[in-house]
Parts: sequence; structure tokens; C-alpha cells
Amino acid sequence: MTNLKARSTAPADLEGGLASLRGDCARMAPRWTAPGHPGSPAVPPSRINGVDVPARSARLLDAMSEYGD
Repeated sequence: MTNLKARSTAPADLEGGLASLRGDCARMAPRWTAPGHPGSPAVPPSRINGVDVPARSARLLDAMSEYGD
């Protein structure tokens, strides 16, 4: 026997706009759970001593116009 009352997991309107997306998210939100603990604390800038970048990577970035120019 076929269950005619089964719910579809697909969004109702695949070509919808922002309102449709917000509606889909609002319907899914009760199923999501927040993490029980916050992420790791930020490191204060005074504890950051420097970053080692391999010369090959530095040359690659220097050759890219949006980074080197």
C-alpha cells in the first residue's frame, strides 16, 4: 500500500526568491541544534610572534597581480 501522506523533503518552490529561501530556512531551523560550547578563545595579538611562509609560496603570491601590485 502506498503512503499518500508522505512529506516531500524537497523545497516547495525551486525557482523562488529570497522570501522562499527564508521560508525554507525557517521551517528547518527547529531541527538544528546549537553547539553546547563556544569555540576556542581568540589569541591575543601579543602572543603572535610571526608567521613562516615558504619562499616558494611568497614568490607565487608576489607574482599574482591582486596581491603583489
